[in-house]
Amino acid sequence: MAERERSSGTGRLLTGIAWLVLLLGLWLWGSRVTDLRLGTSAPTTGDIAAVGRPPDVRLPHALKPLGKARPQRVDIPAMGVQAPVVARGLDRAGAIDPPPYDQPGVVAWYAAGVEPGAVGTALMVGHVDTDTRPAVFYKLSSVKPGDTVRVVRDDGTVAEFTVDDVQVLPRDHFDARQAYGARESGRAELRLVTCGGTFDRATGSYTANVVVSAYLTGRGV
Repeated sequence: MAERERSSGTGRLLTGIAWLVLLLGLWLWGSRVTDLRLGTSAPTTGDIAAVGRPPDVRLPHALKPLGKARPQRVDIPAMGVQAPVVARGLDRAGAIDPPPYDQPGVVAWYAAGVEPGAVGTALMVGHVDTDTRPAVFYKLSSVKPGDTVRVVRDDGTVAEFTVDDVQVLPRDHFDARQAYGARESGRAELRLVTCGGTFDRATGSYTANVVVSAYLTGRGV
């Protein structure tokens, strides 16, 4: 019985990440996809509510993209998160390998895409929960426009991003280009993604994805 329950929990976590990343093969990554505009945030029910971009939030100017460097850690002060980053590729099914199930505090970076801080759109994904407790991106929907995301890179620099939008996108009629396409040509952008909405026991998956969009506004050391 315990083995069966763990298998069910593992499938629940991995289905969401695998589902969203399979869509990435339908469009060109990073700097090759530019000037796509996101629509309005979709409402959802359950554990997470859409945030979107309040009209009165003043955001800083974008910083010129940095050179290429691999991410080592991601810090999100608003969530109290300081998480190591692991590089992931695609598995045999064509989906990104998620963070190790037994390491729920780890964030996965899609290493065949863009390095965070370089021009284009970089993608990071993390689990929302495990069988027994919250995981690294459990509070991702609580992030708000204007919040900071810092990515420590292996060249000693820190790419500092400002959140400009938070969306909860239902999986029905999901538009990968809308979610992951670059907002503005020539910018360094970042997407943080996890499962959201409610968990559908009939299908063994969540009903939505939380997508946090951010863009480079600073550089630290």
